[in-house]
Amino acid sequence: MKTEITEIADRIYRLSTFVPQVGPTGLTFNQFLIDAEEPLLFHYGHRSMFPLISAAVASVIPIDRLRWTCCSHVEADEAGAINEWLAAAPQATPMHGQVGVNIWVTDMANRAPRVLKNDEVVDLGGKKVRWLDTPHVPHNWDAGLIYEETTGTLFSSDLFTQFGPCATTTKGDIVEAAIATEKAVAFMPSTPQAVQTLRRLAGLGPQSIALMHGPTFQGDSAAALNALADHHAARHA
Repeated sequence: MKTEITEIADRIYRLSTFVPQVGPTGLTFNQFLIDAEEPLLFHYGHRSMFPLISAAVASVIPIDRLRWTCCSHVEADEAGAINEWLAAAPQATPMHGQVGVNIWVTDMANRAPRVLKNDEVVDLGGKKVRWLDTPHVPHNWDAGLIYEETTGTLFSSDLFTQFGPCATTTKGDIVEAAIATEKAVAFMPSTPQAVQTLRRLAGLGPQSIALMHGPTFQGDSAAALNALADHHAARHA
């Protein structure tokens, strides 16, 4: 395996590792580095993949420059290497929404976390990230997403997951593949709350969607999010 590094927006880097043994045709695992005055890493990755991912980060910035770390929800690929990152970056602080801090971050992390309120904006210096509480979207009660406001980049975690190798970026359809994945692996609770949350994300008007398991989408992001909301709404009609 190797981790590919791509700048998907101004000073925002996709750290991508394709694992062919996962699922029927393999799965891409992406982390994202926001390089600012106070750099932020989104998604910690598996502990076993920390050497690969940390080497990729170190090729962009010194790891000890990291000031913030974050992920969507507790899961091996999201949070497995949390303490490896905190050890490598002594000045970094993990942050999460209140539910996540209450149910896992405080206990799991070797450093006290920062609690983020819904819609709270963190000024990284040259970049600004907004924390969005999204319980059970894509899954888990503690789930949340971040939106980088200066570039209009929405980091979507498991939303729009697709199996198989993928390009770095795409302007093509990401909805059909996402629906196919959800039919094969029912990982996201399809509830009326999911529909409302997806509509809220579409209302941000993102310029791109940085998928955790797939390419970075650079097409009509609001339309893609609304189409996924329509899919879930139809299941409750």
